[in-house]
Amino acid sequence: MRAVMKGQLLAGLGIFVGILLWAGIILAQSAAPALSEELAAVRRALEKYQDPIVAVRDGYFSTVGCVKYPTGGMGIHFLNVQLITPTPDPMRPTILLYEPVGDKLRLVGAEWFVPLATGVKERPSLFGQPFDGPMEGHEPLQPAQLHHYDLHVWLFKSNPAGLFNAVNPNVKCPKGRYSFMGQPPKTIPPR
Repeated sequence: MRAVMKGQLLAGLGIFVGILLWAGIILAQSAAPALSEELAAVRRALEKYQDPIVAVRDGYFSTVGCVKYPTGGMGIHFLNVQLITPTPDPMRPTILLYEPVGDKLRLVGAEWFVPLATGVKERPSLFGQPFDGPMEGHEPLQPAQLHHYDLHVWLFKSNPAGLFNAVNPNVKCPKGRYSFMGQPPKTIPPR
């Protein structure tokens, strides 16, 4: 009898340890990614924007819609128009990316956005990464005529598609009026 109880206890303990390991893997997949020191400094600088009200006070305004594509989500974009220049500042992204979770917004990444109308002459790059584009604007929240370059960096949520990929399969948009399923914008020839 004692051996049976000991066996059941060990089996139960094994199941419990298995559940803990599984939970750790799930949390690690959604946790912030490991970053270079340069990107870790950017993440530290943006940490205050975990609270979207602080972002609004600093000039970031919501585009309201949650953007998703068949390959993943981008979330809700908070744009600071004062930061739009032909030369992006690595410590001051033009856009903050938030994922709606219940009744809260969770900061998941940042985007550097450079419209061609700024007079940019060459494809920008930051952190050793060339920007995507030039491309059309992301309809319906941007007009297609808003040709631009952009670079997404998933500083606060791991992205299995890559740290600099435009969309993140781990970012979800709730069903509703302000969730937009889009198609990737068309690239355009450089000027």
